[in-house]
Amino acid sequence: MSSLDRKMDKILAREEAGQIKKRMKNRALRKMFANRLSVAGIIIFVVILFMCCAAPLFTPYDATKVDLRSILQPPSAEHILGTDKIGRDIWARILFGGRVSIAVGLGSALIATVLGVSLGTIAGYKGGWLDGIVMKVSEIMMAFPQMILVLILVTITGQSLWNLIFIFSLTGWPSMYRMARSQMLSLREQEYVQALKAFGIGGMRIAFKHILPNAIGPIFVNITLSTAMFILQEAALSFLGLGVPLEVATWGNILNVAQDLTILKQAWWIWLPTGIAVTLFVISINFIGDGLRDATDPSQIG
Repeated sequence: MSSLDRKMDKILAREEAGQIKKRMKNRALRKMFANRLSVAGIIIFVVILFMCCAAPLFTPYDATKVDLRSILQPPSAEHILGTDKIGRDIWARILFGGRVSIAVGLGSALIATVLGVSLGTIAGYKGGWLDGIVMKVSEIMMAFPQMILVLILVTITGQSLWNLIFIFSLTGWPSMYRMARSQMLSLREQEYVQALKAFGIGGMRIAFKHILPNAIGPIFVNITLSTAMFILQEAALSFLGLGVPLEVATWGNILNVAQDLTILKQAWWIWLPTGIAVTLFVISINFIGDGLRDATDPSQIG
């Protein structure tokens, strides 16, 4: 066989591999969009995210502006979801507060994913003392209830947006690490990995370029679940007065006023729409995660 024939064979092999990957992606997308719940989740997620990001287009009010002449007004043409105890527009606070709550949830999930997946990929592929140390650290952190650990760290570091993202990232990486590590342990003994080693390709290149893409489905699913969890945790902490400072509009800070029994009974418009917004957004993320899980599971792709 001539050198030209060998080059042509290589080109054909690459094209076939690319076509196979393309067909797999197309099947995954078809399966994703065939799931009605995942489609509904995507629609709800996109609508809420767009309205929060483009909040000035949907409300003329400032989320932090106090108007003592409009205290505790019920929903009306002027304030479609009413006002709170110091006259701030609830609709504006939901939209602008969604920006912060979503940023905390998504930002924390992404940072925790980068940290956990990087450590899991390296430690899971290399093994040895590094894997042992990181595994023990993750086990120690996961031995504590996460909310208790978050409360302790918030008390130590103080209340701020960046502190909350840092704390969520610090407490969220162990689950990502264990997931990435388990994927590495199951894939590093595959025949294609041994073939890559035989060709002299570096270990980290094999781990990140050739093994990690095969585990990208579970990683994306974990990101969605972590985002939903961090949004709920931010809301819970802010409800207790330990999250983002109260002067910053977040979904949790809006719900904080529901601790007042009078507000809870007589001013439903302050907490009920916000609770519905949080619930819808978290449910939409869970629906997307379920769709991603089904679409990226090789055993379920026909």
